[in-house]
Amino acid sequence: MGLEQVWFVLIAVLWSGYFLLEGFDFGVGMLLPVLPRDERERGILFASIGPVWDGNEVWLVVAAGATFAAFPAWYATLFSGFYVALLLILVLLIVRLVSFEWRERQTGERWRTTWLWANTIGSVGASFLWAVALANLVEGVPLNSSHVFTGSVLDLFSPYTVVAGLSMVAVFALHGATYLTLRTTGDLCRRAAQTAQRLTLPALVLGAGAAAWTVVVAHQNNQRAVLATAIPAVLTAAVLVAALTFTRAGRPGRAFAATGLAAIGFVATVFTGLYPRVLVSSPDFANSLTIENAVTGHYALQVITVTAAILTPLILLYQGWTYYVLRARISGEPVAGYGSATED
Repeated sequence: MGLEQVWFVLIAVLWSGYFLLEGFDFGVGMLLPVLPRDERERGILFASIGPVWDGNEVWLVVAAGATFAAFPAWYATLFSGFYVALLLILVLLIVRLVSFEWRERQTGERWRTTWLWANTIGSVGASFLWAVALANLVEGVPLNSSHVFTGSVLDLFSPYTVVAGLSMVAVFALHGATYLTLRTTGDLCRRAAQTAQRLTLPALVLGAGAAAWTVVVAHQNNQRAVLATAIPAVLTAAVLVAALTFTRAGRPGRAFAATGLAAIGFVATVFTGLYPRVLVSSPDFANSLTIENAVTGHYALQVITVTAAILTPLILLYQGWTYYVLRARISGEPVAGYGSATED
């Protein structure tokens, strides 16, 4: 395996990490209007993700940086062709970011409700559009012989990519609900568990359906053998079944692990179906971007590989320590900065 294949795998790992970690705090944001019954409980939900959401965003920044460093042609085509969609995602992420801080500026009900919905809309919209963007990698977009995107933003939306987007919204909502069963106490924890039970079936149907559809799209649009892509797709469906089983059996830790693996499974299915290309061209398949024609120079790959080998373990240790420190469940006592909650 050459360095270019190694970096293709590493970028898939970075996106998997982003979906795993950002997925649950997106999910908590989606549940803000429906799960809490009062301002105290809304404060608990904000407090459950307040200390970690910005660290989760690091995975997105590193994934984009790795793409730029290892596959500059891929980066250039993506950020020019998907410009409008990515700009919308950026706006949604900024609105969501602002909601954490501005919600605390005033105590009025209308003010806080506005920023609660801002967080929810940002969470739903960003989840949907990220999945749509990844699904387009394997379904294909119109590229010319110079690998320049020649379509419009509407070309990014098809029945397959929309189902992929909806599936990640459902999986992330379930991921957030299982996370809350590990981070909250009392009646709120029980309602989070009940919400997770209600979300398991739609997440299973949409998630397994999107994974299976990815196998078909990869075979038809990217000339991929069915078996290679079917393996992660079947595993994705299996962990969603496990999530349903664990959720209904009252095993929140295992349920949370299963929903996290389901988010990773979607990324794995897409990237397995994408290889050895990084962006499929449709309808002219010959214009597709491949690992070989999108990669940077060998020396640059060597430099970033050494850098990643040194820094990645440090980042993982730091983030792991952060989650260890913040592992306690949250009660309902007031705390400045996150609404009305503190950790036990």
